[in-house]
Amino acid sequence: MKTSVTGYPRIGKDRELKFASEKFFAGGLNEDGLKEVAKSIRKEGLLKQKEAGISYISSNDFSFYDNVLDTAFLFNIIPARYKELGLSDLETYFAMARGYQADKGNVKALAMKKWFNTNYHYIVPEIDDDTKILLTGSKPLDEYLEAKEFGVETKTALIGPFTLLKLCKFTGSKKINDVSSALTKEYIKLLSSLASAGAEIIEFDEPYLVRDLDAEDIKLFLEIYGEILKDKKGLKILLQTYFGDVRDIYSELIRLDLDLIGLDLLEGRKTLDLIKAEGFPRDKILVAGLVNGKNIWRNDYKKTLDILTDLNVENVVLGTSCSLLHVPYTLESETKLDPDYKKHFAFAEEKLTELNEIASLAGSDFENSPVFKKNQELFGERKDSFDKDVKDRVEAITDSDYVRLPEFHEREKIQKEKLSLPLFPTTTIGSFPQTQDVRKNRQEFRKGLKSKEEYIGFNKKKIAECIKLQEKIGLDVLVHGEFERNDMVEYFGEHLKGFIFTEKAWVQSYGTRNVKPPIVWGDVSRKDPITVEWSVFAKSCTDKPVKGMLTGPVTILNWSFPREDITIKESILQIALAIRDEVLDLEANGINIIQIDEAALREKLPLRKSDWYSEYLDFTIPAFRLVHSKVRPETQIHTHMCYSEFTDIIPAIDAMDADVITFEASRSDLQILDSLKENNFKTEVGPGVYDIHSPRVPSVEEIVNALNKMRQKIEDSKLWVNPDCGLKTRGNEETEKSLINLVEAAKIIRG
Repeated sequence: MKTSVTGYPRIGKDRELKFASEKFFAGGLNEDGLKEVAKSIRKEGLLKQKEAGISYISSNDFSFYDNVLDTAFLFNIIPARYKELGLSDLETYFAMARGYQADKGNVKALAMKKWFNTNYHYIVPEIDDDTKILLTGSKPLDEYLEAKEFGVETKTALIGPFTLLKLCKFTGSKKINDVSSALTKEYIKLLSSLASAGAEIIEFDEPYLVRDLDAEDIKLFLEIYGEILKDKKGLKILLQTYFGDVRDIYSELIRLDLDLIGLDLLEGRKTLDLIKAEGFPRDKILVAGLVNGKNIWRNDYKKTLDILTDLNVENVVLGTSCSLLHVPYTLESETKLDPDYKKHFAFAEEKLTELNEIASLAGSDFENSPVFKKNQELFGERKDSFDKDVKDRVEAITDSDYVRLPEFHEREKIQKEKLSLPLFPTTTIGSFPQTQDVRKNRQEFRKGLKSKEEYIGFNKKKIAECIKLQEKIGLDVLVHGEFERNDMVEYFGEHLKGFIFTEKAWVQSYGTRNVKPPIVWGDVSRKDPITVEWSVFAKSCTDKPVKGMLTGPVTILNWSFPREDITIKESILQIALAIRDEVLDLEANGINIIQIDEAALREKLPLRKSDWYSEYLDFTIPAFRLVHSKVRPETQIHTHMCYSEFTDIIPAIDAMDADVITFEASRSDLQILDSLKENNFKTEVGPGVYDIHSPRVPSVEEIVNALNKMRQKIEDSKLWVNPDCGLKTRGNEETEKSLINLVEAAKIIRG
């Protein structure tokens, strides 16, 4: 049996791309230097896959920032405001991703959204009435030829035209049908150039096919591929899907003149049923996505081999369920992880071995194979994974534990009287810049070079400075800055039982932002208070209100690698009870504003609306209420959400029964406001007034304009003024300037 990998991690084994890109942004590395680093990363990934014996290896899965942005750039989908900066191609590309502020101009970055149901973010392409879709780049061809130089024959992976169009934002009068034909023609030109260069297989990634499709969507897809498949130029075409099943279009897909079809058999709940009910053509190859591209647990070979047998398809290639960019690079880097834990995991490099081992076992008497027996030994009961007290506590939850009293409108009156905040209160989302001295302090403490007292003393000094800065700027509700935290999820995981941690298991979130998700190994509970000492100290430094800062249970689980031996619902409830303990301790210590971030609530929402409540919202929204339902009426509960589309779940968000919700809104041009108004959103709200993922400083006028736009849809008494996310990744100077402008804008609006 042959094997296929949809895509490989592009950050490098030791995050080489991050460090080289940041050096380039700072002016310490030129374009040629950055491109050399990128080339070495691509070479290493390709050769790893070749050495592992992978049959179908992808080229063009690399990106300096994001593959959707790459594809838009390839076809000249570049708004005029970026072209007018007069930058090089690479600088223009990064301006679209990060924004740009210099003598040549000052422009915001394109919007950024979550990539389907993952923690990866893509850049949203913009098509306006002046956009001329043309094949102006050569990246796929260049990387195909480069792979050949390395001695690796590859399939060229492309974001498919249907998915690209569905992800684009149309800012003028043009709609999808106005540009689909032009885009299709340019894709066909690209295929011609690849065929001329000797390419054999083109992989069109079309994950949008796993969403709910209507008749217009299906018609558009068939029109596009009808044109593409008219003359394949001698190429074989792989139509690759992932993150779900293709129930709305399976019948049509299998009738197209495709050579290979990639289907997800892990997240695609109906994929197996579709194949069994409607069959799979004998003249096509099924790329069966059965090695998990999103989680790090070892594959259960018996389950996978049983599915392969059950498929009853003549021509099968074993594949990853999606690109491996969603898992860490290699277990080889984990030198400190207990072998009893480590043997249960497979990162990207190890998944290559899994693919080949499963492929070699398929069709054989595998139960007697030493490889198979060794694999099955892993799936007995794991040590340290079950805790009876935690199980009993979850089972003891009652309906009343999900209800906070009194109701919101009564609490709102109590809190306004108690807190006495001005109209349009100003605050931040939580974190302040993690400067080099902050990171050094944490590293030295971890390495034993600093005592606990020295570590705490340094952080308290930073907190006091941060409080003083916020007072000087004039913010109304202050934060302690989170200088003790490495990551908003990892930090909490380190203080909860049931989690284990890695050294270098980095995964790309967006651009140069990499995260190191903790692993949920067993039942979760709180060991001791986590944030109370820091919040209480911050409160002692000021007479102004200070927010306690927590990460919510849904985000903690969604930004971790979850267990696969219990349900997601049970894991979330365990974490919710642990965070509730922290909430009540903060309140008991005088912290009467508590923010429980649920940045990732939308992330794992099923891609099909019919599954939203039955499979997700029916337990995640109550889990959030479980966290705060026992606090006093005068305690104000905040939450924060970012970089997802929330407009379609506004009623569910309101049902979280928080007192204040802050949203990312600046990159999406405040589109969420209409939905808030349409749904009579009761919760007080702070749509972000500027984008913190860009280094540019927003002007007072820009923020005033944003606030005036917000006031058209949100009552003055319910509107908060804040950035759109935490300030951890920003520098001190730009942060201070931005917040000064934010406070000044709020004062102008009050006037």
